[in-house]
Amino acid sequence: MTTDMSWMVRDIVDNVPRALHAVVLSADGLPRGATDGLTEKDVRTISAAMAGMQSLSRATAHFAGPAQERRWNQTVIEFSHGWIFLIGAGQGAYLAAAAEPDVDLQQISFRMHRLVARLGDNLTSPPRVRGADEAGEDGEGVRREGVSGSGFVLPELDKAVADVPGALHAVLLGSDGLPRGATSGMSKDLADTIAAAMTGIHSYSRVTSQFAGGLEDAEWRQTVIEFQHGWIFLIAAGDGAFLAAAAEHDCDIEEFTTRLHDVVPTLSAGGAPRGERGGDA
Repeated sequence: MTTDMSWMVRDIVDNVPRALHAVVLSADGLPRGATDGLTEKDVRTISAAMAGMQSLSRATAHFAGPAQERRWNQTVIEFSHGWIFLIGAGQGAYLAAAAEPDVDLQQISFRMHRLVARLGDNLTSPPRVRGADEAGEDGEGVRREGVSGSGFVLPELDKAVADVPGALHAVLLGSDGLPRGATSGMSKDLADTIAAAMTGIHSYSRVTSQFAGGLEDAEWRQTVIEFQHGWIFLIAAGDGAFLAAAAEHDCDIEEFTTRLHDVVPTLSAGGAPRGERGGDA
């Protein structure tokens, strides 16, 4: 690390009850500082996974709807044993934090954003590549393609999306990462394109289980990506499958995610989803 910022990120674990760890990293996945309690290997692993996560998160921007500005705000991962939060921390730098299940979500989010605002350019790393929003631009052509064929449509997902104002798309992905079906407003090409990114996000999510506590029976539950213009949700759907969905930013996300979780058992041959063990990546 060129500048060790470990002392800076202690602010989070020192002032937020149930917060566990915090790591500052560059967009390249290089650690720039971490709180106590993590080995050097853990910090390197988490930094690399978080860098991959933010890159893929940004690449899914077009899935959350068309917009002039597709700014990525944050990515949140929920496990049965805790939470992980990832936000931008200046140009080419990111701040990740882990917390126990009963942490005050608003408090840790506030503390993370306050730390970033206070430190300003101290957390900035020169980027090695162009702005990450470029990935979203490639999706526009895909998004305008035709509606998926009737054999690809899942009526249960159609209803879940139609019943919630602001909900956009949903696609069911198998344990192999391939689309099993989607809503009728989603092209097969878009489903195939988004499946690749979602499979990567799913893998990175599971790798970060250790950061949130590393219990042997830990289960990944969902990953939520927030953009300025919309939301993307990735949730466990049983038997290694997972469900990806998108909504506009003003959508009632609590209602939408409830509908998605409710429909999962009807999409899974194995019945209600059991989640996935976080460390099996």
